[in-house]
Amino acid sequence: MFESERCTRRSVVLSTGTLALTALAGCSGGGGGGGSENDGGGGESQSDGGTATETESGDGGGGSGGGTPSFDGWMENVGNYDGVVDETGGDEVTVAVGAEGNGGAYAFGPPAVRVSSGTTVVWEWTGQGAQHNVAAESGGFESDLSAEEGFTFEHTFSESGTYTYVCTPHRTLGMKGVVVVE
Repeated sequence: MFESERCTRRSVVLSTGTLALTALAGCSGGGGGGGSENDGGGGESQSDGGTATETESGDGGGGSGGGTPSFDGWMENVGNYDGVVDETGGDEVTVAVGAEGNGGAYAFGPPAVRVSSGTTVVWEWTGQGAQHNVAAESGGFESDLSAEEGFTFEHTFSESGTYTYVCTPHRTLGMKGVVVVE
């Protein structure tokens, strides 16, 4: 009887954990992670067969009104996603790590940016929401984990394409982002 009692406790704990993560992520359907895994690319560019190619649904996706790119569902459970922010023409763009979203400080701000080829994206930690990192789905770049306010990581995007990335510990909460390079 002890063994079956332990199995029941384990089942309850696992079920409770799963329900809590689902509630935190705000999932209402069977999407889970929102898109397929991209383990086979090896390179950074995902414009040809990568996880999230840009699928326009409306006005071209720029700004925060009208239609927004779906990125093949990649941004489905990203709570603060409101379209692609156009940052083309600049040499450097800053994205906050630990921005408000997804039920706490579990977001990138902005979560989707459009930049010109040769632009350096600098991710800067807010110090909120525990330890975060920035990791490309393609494996092209990855920062260290940090919770330190002001910690930065940068990557220069030299080739056109759509690059998807996550905070590995908070991926299931919807802490995901996209850089569209023109």
